[in-house]
Amino acid sequence: MRLYGREWTRRELEAHVGSIGQIGSVRRMQLTEGKEKGVEMIQVRTGAGLAYNVIPSKGLDISLAELGGTPISWQSPNGDVHPAYYEAEGTNWLRTASGGLLMTCGLSHVGSPAEDSTGRYGLHGRVHHTPARQVHAAEVWNGDELTLSVSGVVEETAVFGSKLRLIRTISSKLGENRIIIEDRVENAGFKCCPHMMLYHFNFGFPLLGEGTQFTFPEADVIPITAGVPPEGYDIWEQPDPAAAERVYEHCLASGIADEWGMAEAAIHCPAFPGGAGPAPLSVSLRWSADTLPRLLQWRMPGAGEHVMGLEPANCTVDGVRGSGHYRELEPGESVDYKLELNLAWKS
Repeated sequence: MRLYGREWTRRELEAHVGSIGQIGSVRRMQLTEGKEKGVEMIQVRTGAGLAYNVIPSKGLDISLAELGGTPISWQSPNGDVHPAYYEAEGTNWLRTASGGLLMTCGLSHVGSPAEDSTGRYGLHGRVHHTPARQVHAAEVWNGDELTLSVSGVVEETAVFGSKLRLIRTISSKLGENRIIIEDRVENAGFKCCPHMMLYHFNFGFPLLGEGTQFTFPEADVIPITAGVPPEGYDIWEQPDPAAAERVYEHCLASGIADEWGMAEAAIHCPAFPGGAGPAPLSVSLRWSADTLPRLLQWRMPGAGEHVMGLEPANCTVDGVRGSGHYRELEPGESVDYKLELNLAWKS
């Protein structure tokens, strides 16, 4: 593996430490105060500067993510609030949404609250507030490479309703500033059911600043928020208490996927204050374009709510069920999703 500017074998590295956890590790913790009391957290440290917290209590989503001790994610004022406080009706999801690097939206509903013959659906669905089971945290050597991983199962079920199962693995390698998310969603029931999926990645200060630049895949950019011009989605500014959120859909051009079937968007910060001092940093998000053919962008340069969301999805966010703007899974059918977050210092 490559670490600290040189190549190492496993035994060479182990000779320099009493425990490899001195450099990088997967470590279980539990929060103990306020609305966060009882929330389980698994901290992943890669040894290259990247550290992030996976939350089994909340759908195996990712809360705070840092590079060299400096955050790249936006944290909501709610904190990592326990899912027991979740209120499913209307927009009450906003009272307990953690922010963090990733909030998964779905599994059977995404977007605005909706109601149809199968019931009522609150903002962005239930999966972000559903605890995982069969949670496994591991450090596994393969030759001279150490993989750090967290995996588990999140189920969204109802008697007479949908029975969807998310099987998730989040992994990184020692010495790398990269996160890989591999998901499978399967219909464990015996009736066809709607499946909506949106990966709500939240980026914040100091990654976002007036000099920050964005790179998006080739696409037609359509503002979803009423009355918003199509311009301005690719710039950033100082916090403004009067700012209003804007949502854009990037309708990806055909053929934009690379040889691995992945699309990519990136954030470029000219002076990220990590490591030895401010230096250019690029944070790229890649996703499987065949199963996540849409990219939503949530732009909110407000005061306190100072965040930009990049959101690969298989659906729209209008909350309209029956529109056909999502995927339906037949009994026993499954769909795979893959996403990668890469952090790279630039010269």
